[in-house]
Amino acid sequence: MKRLPSWVVFQYRAARKGSLNFLTLSRITSTLVALALATLLAVGVSPLAPAQAAPGYPDKAIRIVVPYAPGAGTDLAIRTITPKLSEVLGQQIIVDNRVGASGIVGTEIVAKAAPDGYTLLFTTTDLAINSALFAALPYDPLKDFAPVGRAVNFLYFLVVNTDLPVKNVQELLALAKARPRSLNYASAGNGTPPHIAAEMFKQLTKVDLVHIPYKGSAPALTDVISGQVQLMFVNTLSSIQHIRAGRLRVLGVSTAQRLAIAPEVPTIAEAGVPGYEFIVWSGMVAPSATPRDIIVRLNRELVRVLELAEVKEKLMSQGSEVTPSTPEQFSRLIVADTERLGRVAKTAKMRLD
Repeated sequence: MKRLPSWVVFQYRAARKGSLNFLTLSRITSTLVALALATLLAVGVSPLAPAQAAPGYPDKAIRIVVPYAPGAGTDLAIRTITPKLSEVLGQQIIVDNRVGASGIVGTEIVAKAAPDGYTLLFTTTDLAINSALFAALPYDPLKDFAPVGRAVNFLYFLVVNTDLPVKNVQELLALAKARPRSLNYASAGNGTPPHIAAEMFKQLTKVDLVHIPYKGSAPALTDVISGQVQLMFVNTLSSIQHIRAGRLRVLGVSTAQRLAIAPEVPTIAEAGVPGYEFIVWSGMVAPSATPRDIIVRLNRELVRVLELAEVKEKLMSQGSEVTPSTPEQFSRLIVADTERLGRVAKTAKMRLD
């Protein structure tokens, strides 16, 4: 650190004796501030810039692989986040959709990428569930990735056709138990979140519902509205307008707490199924050997972007809940859901191979 000029030392001693005027004192203060700033700049630290956890990173464009089609909920979420994330990181971010095999194609690309922070994965609950749905995966979901942080949750309603004579979860359970295998539930396909949500409901309540898989949520929801199928677990964004228009009846929400967009709707747990909770999360991971300082930097900037009001509002308008986390919290969630949702899938004998 630079030494203080001799005149500053002299005047400082005079100040202690009370013999300085205001101008001299101001001059000393200005000099001390300038010296402090010069010291910071000399070691490469800007007093206005965020701390650099990983010096030099990033110094080129970053690719974020999304293993789902453009326009899907996960894709919309990361494309909402990346403009601001690019700003705070100071580099271009390229969103690369690599679709196929329930997310396996894109996930494998990142698992085998160089662990340098320039190829990342924006993934979902599929990362946790696929090990139960497929006999073999080309990666280990718990060993081949370093969690960066969770970003959003996608939330689900339990909805029924309006002609079904039930007004709440308890009435649905009573009807299902009185008439086993007479009620059908729709899903977006085998192993999809609506399928898993319904099977978890069946296992906790011991009711016997018949699964009708569709190729996507849209045709499934259309048939619930028309009465071809009686009920479905469906994401809030797809269903909220139909509920408000009276085309669907909502019985509960899959989350642990009621939603701000529909506070009158009880959680399924409080409506009579203790312990029920189902969400689909999305978050960022990197190849497992990525340096810790890069993970910390990415997490800090991701959280910073998620806390911006404009980003949060847009994500909420897409039907998601903003849920920033630490890498450690996200890691625990992935491990817990791999076990919990895997158990549901195995009990229901779900297989996709």
